[in-house]
Order: sequence, then C-alpha cells, then structure tokens
Amino acid sequence: MNEARLMQGNEAVAEGALAAGVLFYAGYPITPSTEIAEIMAEKLPLRGGTFIQMEDEIGSMAAVIGASLTGLKSLTATSGPGFSLKQENLGYAIATEVPCVLVNVQRGGPSTGLPTSPAQADVMQARWGTHGDHPIIALTPSSVQECYELTVQAFNFSEEFRIPVILLMDEVVGHLREKIILPEATTVVERKKPAVPPGDYIAYENNESMIPAMANFGEGYRYHVTGLTHNEKGLPTGSPPVVKKFMQRLTQKLNPYLERIQIFEEVGMADAELVVIAYGGSARSAMEAVYSARKQGLKVGLFRPITIWPFPRQQLERLSQRQYLVVEMNSGQLVGEVEKLFGYQMVHRFNRMDGELITPEEILARIREVIEYVQ
Repeated sequence: MNEARLMQGNEAVAEGALAAGVLFYAGYPITPSTEIAEIMAEKLPLRGGTFIQMEDEIGSMAAVIGASLTGLKSLTATSGPGFSLKQENLGYAIATEVPCVLVNVQRGGPSTGLPTSPAQADVMQARWGTHGDHPIIALTPSSVQECYELTVQAFNFSEEFRIPVILLMDEVVGHLREKIILPEATTVVERKKPAVPPGDYIAYENNESMIPAMANFGEGYRYHVTGLTHNEKGLPTGSPPVVKKFMQRLTQKLNPYLERIQIFEEVGMADAELVVIAYGGSARSAMEAVYSARKQGLKVGLFRPITIWPFPRQQLERLSQRQYLVVEMNSGQLVGEVEKLFGYQMVHRFNRMDGELITPEEILARIREVIEYVQ
C-alpha cells in the first residue's frame, strides 16, 4: 500500500533519490540543502551505496561524474554559491553526456547573500551557467510530494537522455513540511546499454535516437572520455565538419522528446484574460491568489512550468492574445523568456528579492493593478 508521511522537502528529495536507485552521493554541506546530504550519509551505506563529503563543490561534481561513468546513479546537492563552483564540471558532464542529478536549493544572493532565506535567482544560471552552447533539463517542484516525484523523474530523464538534470528548488520548498504519499512501487528508468561487442562499440554514435548507448567503465568497453570536442569514438578533434556534427547532435538531442520532458500545470485557463506564470515556492502563493481572484469574478488563470528548461515555449504559445503576469523571487529572470514570446507590452512582472516569500495577498493586489492598467 502507499504510505502517507509528514516529510520535509529536502527529506523527500533524498527519499526520491533512494527510490530511483541512487548508490553514490558526493557533496559539501551548504544551507539550505544540507539535510539532503545528512540523510544520504545515513541511508546510503545501509543500501550498499557510498557517501563522500568532498573537500569542496568542485570536487563533489567531479566525483559524481566519475561514479556515474562506472554505472552508479549519482547525486549531489548544493545552493547558490556551490552551484556556481559546480558549473565547470557540469559543463564537462554535458559535453561527455554523463547522467547525474544536481539539486540546487536556492537562497538569496549574490555571493553568500542570505543563507537561510528563499530566492529563485539561479534560474538563468541553471540554463547558461556553464559556458558554450549546450542542452540542459531543469525541474522545479512546488510541493513536498513533487520533491519526491521530480527527483525520481530527474534521474529517469538523466539516464534516458544521457544528460545532467538540475532539480531547481528554493528554500521555502526545501524546508516545507507537509503530507506526502510514498508510492508502493516507483517507475525507474535505466540507461541504454550497448547491444554490440566491445570492439564494435561507438561511445558517441550519431544514431537515429540521438542518444548513444552508454557502456560502464569496468565492463570491458574501452572508450575515451574528454571535455574537448570529440568525434563519435570520443577522440578529440578540431575538424569543422566533425565538430559541427557533434554540436548539432548535442544541442538538439532533446528536441524529439520535448513533449514528454516539458511538464506543466494549468489552472483556470479556459476563459483567462490574464495568465499568472509562477513556479516553485512562488507558485503556491500564486495558486491561492488566482483562486481568490476568480471568486471575485476576475478572469485569471495560472500557468505553472514544472520543467523550467527546456523552456515550455510551445505550451505558452497556445495561450497567446492575453495578458501575462510573471511572479518570481528575483529581479526578473524567467520573465525575459515570456517577453520574447509575447512582447513587453503584454507581459507584466511582480518580483521580490528581500528574503521573504511573495504572499497571495501581494499577488492578488498586483493582479488587480494589471487588470486596471489594461482596461
């Protein structure tokens, strides 16, 4: 039977990781994500897994990559400053197509900022923090239940598409406690293994699926892994045609799967004239504000992107010819993507970056302001 528990968001992430089959964690304690490391340190060894507290965030990300190459599902967790330090090795994992999951429980910044206060200021860093053109998947939960479910989903996406996946949380969700239902059974995806003998294996093959099979180190398959631009065998190359072929596959490999990757929620969208766009902790307040607005006869709906990256462009394009209010705990990051779609005149914003959660009352007041302005 499914089990009901009272659980914290960070605890649910750890439980989701264990349910997904994680056997390796490397990390460095940092508020407000430390509970994830503490739980993994306690529970991983009991399951035959390995927990290592690394010397820093750079080493943590490197260790996660190494463990994944041997076939272990691997996890690390951090917050803003640590997320910055992980970016170089995150880029390495993207270029070498190594599955892993990186949790970022966001806090106020820049620098050490507000260590115990919520923020959503790492949205663009999640997309473009590492250098170069690259794909990425970033999921953002709004409840403790989603912390569990999206952690499992993050590992499933990571293994299926050979890509690092970011679970982009915020302090409010990470430290929230509420009821969660732990499923009796969890659907778990494993990476695609080679179906050919070691001598015929091509580690970065340009196949029809755009996702090469992945052999684990120690299984008799010998292949080269490098952050340099490489050919299908993994060997470094500077040949423009080969580089072009590699980069096209790397940057476009998620495109055939976007409909499945891009998860979202819609509320009251059938007749909505104003669409509130919110995610993570802010979406909890936005949901309440939208319900209150509709009780007052205002035609307001909510669009909640659960997959932040790849940005759900096509899903939002279906909602054209309306007004839009983007709610974020930052100075305005995801709002830029919405403005690209609909133009500055159609898009409004409400931002807070003082270490406090945006309240439903504040969002409702802003909804009224936008409606009055438009009329």
